[in-house]
Amino acid sequence: MSANATEAPSSDLSRSSLLRKTTLWVLAILIMGAAIVYQRTTGPTYPLRGTYADDNNNSQKYKLVRSEWSSEDARVALPAPSEEYQAEVHYKRYKTKDEFKNVSMKIENTEGKQQLAGYLPKQPAAGKLEYFVTLKTPEGKSYRIPEEGKDNIVIRFKDNVPPYILWPHIIMMFFSILIGMRAGLGAAFAPDSMRLYVWISLIAMTIGGMTLGPIVQKYAFGEYWTGFPWGGDWTDNKMLVMWISWLIAASAIGFKPKKKEGPGRIVVFIAAVVMTAVYTIPHSIHGSELDYSKVDQGIDPAEAIKTGKP
Repeated sequence: MSANATEAPSSDLSRSSLLRKTTLWVLAILIMGAAIVYQRTTGPTYPLRGTYADDNNNSQKYKLVRSEWSSEDARVALPAPSEEYQAEVHYKRYKTKDEFKNVSMKIENTEGKQQLAGYLPKQPAAGKLEYFVTLKTPEGKSYRIPEEGKDNIVIRFKDNVPPYILWPHIIMMFFSILIGMRAGLGAAFAPDSMRLYVWISLIAMTIGGMTLGPIVQKYAFGEYWTGFPWGGDWTDNKMLVMWISWLIAASAIGFKPKKKEGPGRIVVFIAAVVMTAVYTIPHSIHGSELDYSKVDQGIDPAEAIKTGKP
């Protein structure tokens, strides 16, 4: 009887610990998932989504491109219920006094879907075009996308980044979010597990963000680093702030348990808050941008890229 009485509390404690750790992992996964969704639906380089009403008042969903490889013309497409729909793309080089040029959109069938498609001419790395689309239905409905008075769509071109560089970078960054959030939650609710996760998250950020990130930047825009102190690229600066916060957290807790874990737990939790704040800022804001005024002066486009200005 006494043995069973001794084992019962221990068993309950184990179940409680397992439930707590499982809950923290679920929360960390949910936070990582929210960060992925948010980053994929915000920022100036992800497709502009919207709808228009066709002649039958059905809602037609569209995604208008805002990023493309510098080796390809950019395909701008709208759903077209029939071949009688007409549309044009109107574009010019971004931040120039160029006149808008018009490209007629033609019917194309892609993956079983009928679309009106027009193509924007490819630009050098970091080159940007601004554009809008006009659409007319068979019954005379007219649309301007975006609506009159709203900012035109801006698309940025980039040089090709090899998948064997790009995907490890992306995977390591989201892995670092997962482990970082688990470390932060551990600091608040399960400090016995936080130390390992802090170091794993820091290593993942060092590889994915501070090593592969600059390589991605080099492939895409010709420079390894365009953040502080050489530029104002927000993506690089966000990465730097986040990495430094976790470096401080790792230094604060060290490799071995301390008699007083409170200060270290606070620093780790703050690092997790910083990470959360970083991922609430849309991706690619104030990034690399081609200065067309320099290109028009005969300067090589590779030498006419600037960063950090809206």
